[in-house]
Amino acid sequence: MDLDRSHVVREGDLRILNPFDAGKLATLGRAIRLRPGMSLLDLCCGKGELLCTWAREHGISGTGVDISTAFTAAARERAADLGVADRVRFVHGDAATYVPAEPVDVAACVGATWIGGGVPGTLEILERALRSGGMLLVGEPYWRRTPPDEATVQGCYATSPEDFHDLPGLVELFQECGFDLVEMVLADQDSWDRYAAAHWLNLSRWLDDNPDDDLAPRFRVELTEDPVRHVRYVREYLGWGVFALRRR
Repeated sequence: MDLDRSHVVREGDLRILNPFDAGKLATLGRAIRLRPGMSLLDLCCGKGELLCTWAREHGISGTGVDISTAFTAAARERAADLGVADRVRFVHGDAATYVPAEPVDVAACVGATWIGGGVPGTLEILERALRSGGMLLVGEPYWRRTPPDEATVQGCYATSPEDFHDLPGLVELFQECGFDLVEMVLADQDSWDRYAAAHWLNLSRWLDDNPDDDLAPRFRVELTEDPVRHVRYVREYLGWGVFALRRR
């Protein structure tokens, strides 16, 4: 069980694997009022930047789970670099089925609600790990603007307009699932650009070094098509944010 190699190449040396920058990640940690001694579970943790930096800045402890051996290895290195390896650990495994030994104060799934087949199912997965009165963090896309045609829908990696809600609709969905929205930090066009454009540079340099690799033709097409897709569709129509929720 592992993540497809193409994801590892695309992410390259990125530490945050979604359209957040370090400043927004720090803002989120402050906004949810983390305190020393709190525990956090991060499902689909990627390279562990959220857990590692919050352990350093706020004194929390926790566990990250990810299907990628490359990402969990990078997360362990990051924990060592930041001096928090004694407070965080990273598990290679299926985030959808992982249950911690003890309930946690914060349970997060930032940008991977596919593990539960969407937001409602992912909230159920997260809540089974949460102590009474704890907080969930969910990262999810939403429509900034209503897509005017099928080309826009597909350009934003959707199969239909119903794949994403607009922002009010997403907040209402949280409420329908029985949760209050208590904080949120949203990506902006600049943080989208930083995430998307970093992929292009990673692919370009990888293609220089690996012109005969089996992935090279696929990445050549992606490097040609994705910048146009991003500036025409994604940065204009697709929002993204992390939402903090508490059970009513």
